[in-house]
Amino acid sequence: MSDFIPVARIADMLLHPGEAYRFNGETRTYPEIKLVYWAGGNPFHHHQDLNRLRKAFARLDTLVVHELAWTATARHADFVLPCTMTLEREDIGANSNDPLLVPMHPIAPPYGEARDDYAIFADLAERLDAREAFTEGRRDCRRRALTNSGKARAASSRSNPTMADTCGPSETIRRQIHCRHQAASCKSTPKRLRALRKRIVRAIPPGSEPSMSPLRPHPYVLISNQPRTRLHSQLDFGGHSVASKHRGREVATMHPGDAASRGISEGDIIRLSDERGACLAAVTLSDGVRRGVIQLATGAWYDPADPNEEKSLCVHGNPNVLTRDIGTSALAQGCTGQLTTVQVERFDGNLPEIRAFDPPV
Repeated sequence: MSDFIPVARIADMLLHPGEAYRFNGETRTYPEIKLVYWAGGNPFHHHQDLNRLRKAFARLDTLVVHELAWTATARHADFVLPCTMTLEREDIGANSNDPLLVPMHPIAPPYGEARDDYAIFADLAERLDAREAFTEGRRDCRRRALTNSGKARAASSRSNPTMADTCGPSETIRRQIHCRHQAASCKSTPKRLRALRKRIVRAIPPGSEPSMSPLRPHPYVLISNQPRTRLHSQLDFGGHSVASKHRGREVATMHPGDAASRGISEGDIIRLSDERGACLAAVTLSDGVRRGVIQLATGAWYDPADPNEEKSLCVHGNPNVLTRDIGTSALAQGCTGQLTTVQVERFDGNLPEIRAFDPPV
């Protein structure tokens, strides 16, 4: 199937089927989708305006999800197919921006009924009388991946990795492969980088304040950065990630002066809000954060206090209940989840229980 949408426009597609939109110089039309099959990724982590996303997914007839844990996405699914995590599967790691091909071997057997995605797809294909067409007789997809990487290397006259290279007992863990972007990346000389920096600096007026719009409806700019204790939202339930939280909440950082003006002290729980929703977070104070700015890392699993409420308070500290679901431009239609403006106040009520990691009822 050749049709597609920019992934950041998933809520727009579900909420506005048949509506035209611009992308990469083209005018395209959102299709009407009744079933979504999601394998890999976690939209209730990486998407913006999660309350709007909930409305969008509620329009589906069926949602199928591959997951290794009870993420918020899995909680919204009609069918959850348990899949293995990285440490439970035989795989190959590679991407177009990395010159290395990395064999990835399991260190533990699959838990419970968890299975590799390829095995799940193969069995589904069998139910459609298409197993042989899908698998082409292969037990897994690693050999095909190596074949495809070999085709990319053929023009460079480089030797190709084999299954023995990736599966043998004494293999070299990292094997150099050709990266088509490598030559281009080497051309960014220090002189060119200095010139680029000057162009960026000239584009920013001296003394300008961060703002999301000329009106700036809320007094604080929220910066939602990548976390230090996990990759995106992955394994947020793990000990390393949980240990970085305070009173079970994700920790936001404020300037001491801003905190004092709001009656907020180190370790307090704060409520961040805007017209899209609200979340709780613990707070730490630092003069390393500019006044008028609050920093809250992304990745805390979405945990609504009342799932039946339209704009329920996220008690865990997911900043994407606050961010805006609009495209970066009509050209790219990327996500704008890193910045928004918010209100902030100290939260003095009874703290709701964290249930993000509990199995659903």
